[in-house]
Amino acid sequence: MIVVLLFYFLALITVLGALVTAFSKNIVHSAFGLMASMVGVAGLYGYMSADFLAIVQLIVYVGGIVVLILFAVMFTGDIREVKSSNKTVNLLWATPFIAALIGIIIGAEGKVNFVSKTTKLHNTPTTKMIGDSLLSDYVLPFEVVSVLLLAVLLGAVHVARKYKTDER
Repeated sequence: MIVVLLFYFLALITVLGALVTAFSKNIVHSAFGLMASMVGVAGLYGYMSADFLAIVQLIVYVGGIVVLILFAVMFTGDIREVKSSNKTVNLLWATPFIAALIGIIIGAEGKVNFVSKTTKLHNTPTTKMIGDSLLSDYVLPFEVVSVLLLAVLLGAVHVARKYKTDER
């Protein structure tokens, strides 16, 4: 019973965070809603015993993208004067689409064989298998991607660098 409650709690965090992201007129509130939604998704990955995906979700999305959004907001001057272009509060047009989507989800639920309640989730870590694959079968693509990311980082530093004018 507690496992089911944990799933519903994580799903609630994910959905509520997504709703705050979509319907907030304040960009900081939207960023925190996005962070809550991504933490909920990471929790769901952990719930499904996908530990590597859960940690990558936390590091890349929560730790990287949301912090990047918040820093961009904080370093932007006069953010209070930006008008929101998010015109998503038209519930009259959205209601039939939401009802159709809920109908499709409920209809699809009866046709899918879910894991029975007696089956336990496998609690074997996935990181050992992924690490072994990256350092044996996929070592060349792994190294090529690391060099590519280094080149992208150097290019970003070059583009972002302010050039001093030579006053001779």
